[in-house]
Amino acid sequence: MRYLTTTELTGEDVLSGRQGSLGVILLNRPRVLNSLSLPMVQAIGEALDRFEKDPAIAAVLMTGEGERGLCAGGDIRTFYESGKAGDGRAADFLRAEYRMNARIATYSKPYVVFMEGITMGGGVGVSSHGSHRIVTDTTKLAMPETGIGFFPDIGATWLLARAPGELGTLMGLTGEAIGAADAIEAGFADRFVPASALATLAESLTTLPANAGPAEVSALVEAAAKPAPVGEFVENRALIDRCFGFDTVEQIAAALAAEESAFATRVRSAMLAKSPTSLKVTLALLRAARRSPDLETCLEREFAATAQILHTPDFYEGIRAAIIDKDRNPRWSPASLDAVGPQIVEPFFKPHPQPLFS
Repeated sequence: MRYLTTTELTGEDVLSGRQGSLGVILLNRPRVLNSLSLPMVQAIGEALDRFEKDPAIAAVLMTGEGERGLCAGGDIRTFYESGKAGDGRAADFLRAEYRMNARIATYSKPYVVFMEGITMGGGVGVSSHGSHRIVTDTTKLAMPETGIGFFPDIGATWLLARAPGELGTLMGLTGEAIGAADAIEAGFADRFVPASALATLAESLTTLPANAGPAEVSALVEAAAKPAPVGEFVENRALIDRCFGFDTVEQIAAALAAEESAFATRVRSAMLAKSPTSLKVTLALLRAARRSPDLETCLEREFAATAQILHTPDFYEGIRAAIIDKDRNPRWSPASLDAVGPQIVEPFFKPHPQPLFS
């Protein structure tokens, strides 16, 4: 949404410009929920380069055009087509996207993002690695990849593994969307600002002194922030930690089944509807991420795993069911958890022949 109506933005699928001391990046594909493409990732990188070199810019603001959300993720139809064709476009996109995620995490200027509406997959990548992550009344955040035969990527294994207790394990396995309070509780966002106050906050950011830093940006955000509406994580935290603390998906499912709780029943059902292969690969990635020293290590591991996912039947079946035929009835192969053994999971951890960062 265009919060700064007086700013002249240039570009196509990504618009960018400057108002006062604020650099603005606006994702501009609202008809497809601002789904990211390789040219969009490149345009974001160019804008970040330009703003970083401009001494008159104090901070950057990332938003999305349209009423439905910031960004629904990567353009998975292109992944599907590229994987089928074996033309390398999917790998090129992921390489550029993951490097952008790392760049955002270490950006030298305050990076503010309005996480309105649908913020999923790649949308989390352009937001939750930022320095000032703002959720609102409409936020629906998720890493839904296990539902399309994929796994949480964009550095999400790093974020999920560092969520308090087992909140990240639940998020990664079930793929369920969460609201503002739970996004803050899980460490994916910082503050809640009502949607009605975002335009005023954006205007205030344009008045920052050029030499302002994170503290000055935080002060403006704090002035606009309010307590978030109540979520589910605090109330169910003990159950979540108790059930999702195991290192096999089968144990997690059994623990949830033993609970007399509507919440446990719901999240168990959501989890077991996902690709059995994706569930086991995701849990292994999350546990490996807990032992990792930094985001780049996790991104490197995720990138290596994508080389295997493009040769996995569930990836194509999940996208077929979700966006090609839209029957919402994927037929997973293997169809059960007990059929997914180490011989299926281990190839996802083979190092990539062309690493991201070395």
